[in-house]
This record gives sequence, C-alpha cells and structure tokens, in this order.
Amino acid sequence: MKPLLLVAALFAAPVFAAELEGVKVPDTVTVGDKTLKLNGQGLRMKFVFKVYVATLYLEQPSSNSADIIKTDQARRVEMAMLRDLDKKQINDAIKEGFEKNSGPSMPALQERLNKFTEKVTDVKKGATLIIQYVPGKGTSIEGGKDSYVAEGKDFADALFSVWLGAKPVDDGLKKGMLGGK
Repeated sequence: MKPLLLVAALFAAPVFAAELEGVKVPDTVTVGDKTLKLNGQGLRMKFVFKVYVATLYLEQPSSNSADIIKTDQARRVEMAMLRDLDKKQINDAIKEGFEKNSGPSMPALQERLNKFTEKVTDVKKGATLIIQYVPGKGTSIEGGKDSYVAEGKDFADALFSVWLGAKPVDDGLKKGMLGGK
C-alpha cells in the first residue's frame, strides 16, 4: 500500500475512546445538532450476572451526577446488551428506578412512563438500546418498537436518575458512567 493511502486508511478508521467488556465506543456522538462527549462507561450487574454496558454522553462532561441532572443539556445513554433481556425485565428496572428516585413527582410522570415503556421490546445479546434527551424536544428510545418522545425535562431527569440518581439501579454502574473506574 502506498504511504498516502495508508495514512488515509488510518484516518478513515473509527476512533474508539473506550472499551468495557468488549463494548467499544467513540469519544463523541451527535444528537440533534449537538456533539456529545463521552462521559464514562459502566457495567450493570444483577447478582453475579453481567447484564449490559451503559455509556453516557453529555454536552459538558461531569463527574457530578446532581449537576448532570440539573443542567438542561442533551444527554445520551447507550445500553449494549451482554445477555438477552425480555421487555418485562427492562421495564421493571426502569419503573423501579423511577419510583426510587422520583418520589412525589411520580404521578406527574406516570402516563409518560407508561407510553415510554410500551416502546421497549425484548433485546438480544449484542443489541443496543439508545436513550437520549434533547432540550425542547424530549426523551426518545431507539432499539425498541415504533417511536415515542416523552416531553419534558422532568421526565428526562427521572429517567437518567435510574442510572445517576441518589438511588441508582447499580452503584458501580453509576460510578463508571461518571468517569470513575
């Protein structure tokens, strides 16, 4: 291969900024018209089982979960499945996280949560669910069925609190998503 072609090939190859459990992710993604930066990756464990790797992208990376939830910035979580999960398992975890972190706000969120979880489907090992919030537009899920956008920053805050809130679904997962090891 000629040197110029070799250089071009190197620049054309995807650049991965992080890898956890074989899940490689880039250092930036685009959400709407915003470029989000990799904040961190964490491993979701349930008992002794590795469930998924969650990657958090933010406009302004931070290790402070309260600041992440408080600011009105685009956010994205990519959940790369390490095992098959059925819709009920995913939805039960989301609902439990909502209830633990939302408290008195739960009645105002319930209808949107119900519509959101209707779009979740069974996922196979190797699949990726993408959940993202865009200010002024709402929170969407990709990798489920159809499409639904839950309006409101309050909904996004409650959903991202499942991973980053005071009572996260997994403390080690939260630490990793916040950039810790």
